[in-house]
Amino acid sequence: MQLLQRSLHRSILFWLRAARSRLAIRKDWPPYPNSSSPHRTVTGIGGFFFKARDPEGLARWYAEYLGVNLVPKSYDESPWHQDAGPTVFAPFPATTGYLGDAMQTWMINFRVRGLDAMTVQLQAKCVGVEVDPQAYPNGRFARLNDPEGNPIQLWEPKVARA
Repeated sequence: MQLLQRSLHRSILFWLRAARSRLAIRKDWPPYPNSSSPHRTVTGIGGFFFKARDPEGLARWYAEYLGVNLVPKSYDESPWHQDAGPTVFAPFPATTGYLGDAMQTWMINFRVRGLDAMTVQLQAKCVGVEVDPQAYPNGRFARLNDPEGNPIQLWEPKVARA
């Protein structure tokens, strides 16, 4: 198990170093609207890291069921690329029940196109998915858990009408 963890850790570090070296040679980096401003902000989430009892198995589950590519093992492989879109970064009070189990400290929200189709696809693979019956001003949501019990929220953003 420790060998697997070290191998995964090395793969993640390898990819992060590769990404950093690629960004360092880009002429348009950093992509700030006003490069003369001394204030800098992050431009997005570059990774999501969490502990798992079975990291390889869980990574395969995310790849098979949700389409999140495995961590690349070489420069020739491509990491998972997400579509551009809104991302909510929201710390919650330690006492919240929103994330499920009281011991749960995180939940990931994935944007999807076609929430109903995604739900049917997951249910066909015997994954329990609960669709929120309410449509919100920002879209529709569903909840599920990965095999280790980590909460996942699926979000189909509301499409702006022209």
